[in-house]
Amino acid sequence: MNLKQLNQFIALAETGNFHRAAEQLHMAQPPLSISIRKLEEELGSALFDRTSTGVVLTAAGKAMLESARATLFHADQCRQAVRDTREGVGGLIRLGFVGSATYELLPRLIPSFRDRYPKVGLEFYEATSAEILEGLTTRRFDAGLLRYPVLELDEGIELTPLDQDEFVLAVSDSSPLAQRDAIALSEAAHEPFVMYPQDTVPSLAALAKLRCQQSGFTPRIAQEAMQVQTIMSLVASGLGVGLVAGVSHLVQPRGVKCLPLLDNPPGFRVGIALVHSTAPGSRAVEKLIEHALQHAKLPAAP
Repeated sequence: MNLKQLNQFIALAETGNFHRAAEQLHMAQPPLSISIRKLEEELGSALFDRTSTGVVLTAAGKAMLESARATLFHADQCRQAVRDTREGVGGLIRLGFVGSATYELLPRLIPSFRDRYPKVGLEFYEATSAEILEGLTTRRFDAGLLRYPVLELDEGIELTPLDQDEFVLAVSDSSPLAQRDAIALSEAAHEPFVMYPQDTVPSLAALAKLRCQQSGFTPRIAQEAMQVQTIMSLVASGLGVGLVAGVSHLVQPRGVKCLPLLDNPPGFRVGIALVHSTAPGSRAVEKLIEHALQHAKLPAAP
């Protein structure tokens, strides 16, 4: 049994006549008769009763008709899914993302992408930047949103910046520093810091330490935490101060104040970038890259 035979069976069932069915199928009547007979032999049951004026479905034929129609419908759906994926308007994207991408970038990017490409499925996986890069290598992810700059980028992985941001200093409301509206990071040199752990978020940990060194000191680390929300909760608890991306003010908890830094070195930025493999892959990922670039928030070129 094949799709061609099912199509012939349906045409004959709907027309009730070999001649009309053959015309509808753009084929000669004898091959149609042979094909239907072979189908009946394969199934071990007659599907039609032959009459002087045409054919009528047997009980077996009636039982088969709806399933045959459903099979052809799903076969058409398969063909359409392949076409959509080939053209980049369908398929599935498995997207890894860092938690801070949910503050502003994902809500700005994803709804408009869904509206534009409703047939593209999106699966989201929260992960660290290191896990996202590993996931691209192992093909667990098709693309990712991570913090950049990245210390090491494997060959075959491309990074496209989407947002640029700066570190701000998260301080407890109970700290004397909270009386300030802005601060030079060097003025917090003697404060204990809640920092990112080197083993799980190496790039962000290195960037935060480098930023302190650029202000003339090495931070005294009192506590480590991987998530920005956790860092700010620990700051609110009075365990120290923390360096977080400026966008984090959107989710800062009660008891925390984020202070802009007055001594940011020129050109020193932290941001979020889209990463993906440079190997030929999904057209849907290419569409996501194009869409993300249209919604990027980057400084205008000088």
